[in-house]
Amino acid sequence: MAGPDKPLLIGVSARIYYPGSQGALPGVFTKTLHYLEQSVAHWVLSGHAMAVMIPAVTKDSIVMRSDLELHDYADALDGLVLQGGNDVAPESYGERPMHPDWAGDAVRDKYEIELIDAFVQAGKPVFGVCRGLQLLNVMFGGTLWQDIGSQRPEARAHRELGMYERHFHEVELLPGTHLAGLYPGVPRAVANSIHHQGIKDLAPGFIVEARCPEDGMVEAIRRADGGSWVAGVQWHPEFHDPQDPATIDDTPMLQDFLAACRAARSPYRSRG
Repeated sequence: MAGPDKPLLIGVSARIYYPGSQGALPGVFTKTLHYLEQSVAHWVLSGHAMAVMIPAVTKDSIVMRSDLELHDYADALDGLVLQGGNDVAPESYGERPMHPDWAGDAVRDKYEIELIDAFVQAGKPVFGVCRGLQLLNVMFGGTLWQDIGSQRPEARAHRELGMYERHFHEVELLPGTHLAGLYPGVPRAVANSIHHQGIKDLAPGFIVEARCPEDGMVEAIRRADGGSWVAGVQWHPEFHDPQDPATIDDTPMLQDFLAACRAARSPYRSRG
């Protein structure tokens, strides 16, 4: 069949597990692991697209950094999803960690920033989830609260230990934004909340599309300076239960992202 009929290929940045990071686990856990969370893959698959994890190259890899050309991935794939995971390292936005637990993952930051840059240069859409939203903000010149509870004590709790994706709060979809246009007549919705960091200074060229109405914390952003399609949400759309009408249905967001991917899909792949 011709290229346009082929399923979209969506790259997903890898989560990284480091040996010893969760105690002295045996076997495969003595190795550095790059992994794709199943729910993220299933979310992409639910849009009739294919999920392709893009591996990172770290200091202990058997290949050299120069052997990995991320632009080849950007040329071959139709879009990029940034998974959630470890904190963004404060050094990535010009600060030092205020607490050892908030040191983040500078290795993953560097890998994902280079990956984002490759997809943006190729004109391919990028969608960030939780940490992904935070890293997009940092890459384009913004900063983060290292810990909302410490630095903004008046804010509501955005994470409850032991609750994980079962912790929720309302989000306000700001009128006139692209995101609000995907949900006509829905000024507010309920979303999961699993983060202790958040956007402090918004990156130049971006707009806020959703906030927490209780404390103003940024919940969704989009690039609005005329560049390629780049957006992110602070919640995890992949954790939405289709049987739960009380929480936001993330299908319109996924379909909007995939439509942008289809519009920008690689001419190389379209030749079939």
